Amino acid sequence: MANRAGVVEILLHATTPDEQIALTDSSENNALHYAAQKNNARVVKLLLNRKVDLGYKRNSDLQSPLHMAAHYGSTEAMVELLKQCPDVVELVDSAGRNAFHVAVISGKVDALRCLLKHIRPEEIVNRVDHGGNTPLHLAAHMSRIGSALLLLKDRRVNPCLLNRDGQSARSLIEKRAHAEEMDTYEMYMWKKLKKQEASRCKKELLPPVPSYQSLRSRRAGHDEYYELSVGTYTLVATLIATVSFAATFTMPGGYSQTEGTAIHGHTAAFKIFVISNTVAMCSSIVVVFCFIWAWRDPVKFKLDQLMWGHRLTVLACLAMVVSLMTAVYITVAPTARWPAYVVIAIGASTPAVVFLILGKEALYVPL
Repeated sequence: MANRAGVVEILLHATTPDEQIALTDSSENNALHYAAQKNNARVVKLLLNRKVDLGYKRNSDLQSPLHMAAHYGSTEAMVELLKQCPDVVELVDSAGRNAFHVAVISGKVDALRCLLKHIRPEEIVNRVDHGGNTPLHLAAHMSRIGSALLLLKDRRVNPCLLNRDGQSARSLIEKRAHAEEMDTYEMYMWKKLKKQEASRCKKELLPPVPSYQSLRSRRAGHDEYYELSVGTYTLVATLIATVSFAATFTMPGGYSQTEGTAIHGHTAAFKIFVISNTVAMCSSIVVVFCFIWAWRDPVKFKLDQLMWGHRLTVLACLAMVVSLMTAVYITVAPTARWPAYVVIAIGASTPAVVFLILGKEALYVPL
């Protein structure tokens, strides 16, 4: 529990009987359950090398260490478990749910992505729990948008399956829409499921599909988060476009009074400034122009366009950083360049700091 891999290694090298290593707590969790929870791949490997049976032991809720890793999003521990115990994914808990179900319920998209990457059998991905629900059913019912979209990208996932109530993943969203308002992300997920059913379930008997307008009429007034996202990107892009446009007419180093051209126009730094400033302005203009249409119908605008808006905004911000670095380099006197080098170092480290804090999430719109 304390993530002390060195201590675990010492204890394992001692003359400890295997029966003692397999001891459990009051909930019947063994040491491997806790190693999976803490995402300690080294401890997982040490324990499995000593006693591989630990990977198949289940607690009082019939949860295996893989269930625990899926619940807490412990991807590194999950990879090690699947490497040494590939068939542990067959185990289900007291509700008949495997690791895919657990990852969806807990909302751990990275864990679900890891499972899809390392587990190949199609029947496991589409396995049903005691309620007849596949992982896709649960994602739709619980409105786990990221998990649902990730599952739909995998061709092994079958959107045509019905649960015990005769509901498909798509109809579960519609059923929920009758009880509460649907937001933009749920509508987008519904459209994706509807499209998948239309292309892959032509011979299946599925619940009837309501019209888009009928669902949309029950959705009004529940898009605050989406509207805030669009408004934020539009505001940031507008500010970048304004600053970039102003920088075009206040070139670093000034203009020649006789020729009207930039004094430092012949330098490489100035050319980099011009290109990066143009990229920043044009990217932000595209974002502003396209997001005007987002207000007309957010669902038709789709998350795909929102994703591109996000990426173009990131590109514009990076180009602004490059413009700053080159502008400072141009305007600082050649005899005292050290302030320019400091600015370049800070500017170059800015994207690294963002990725250090957010990781890969920096490239995606938060759902």
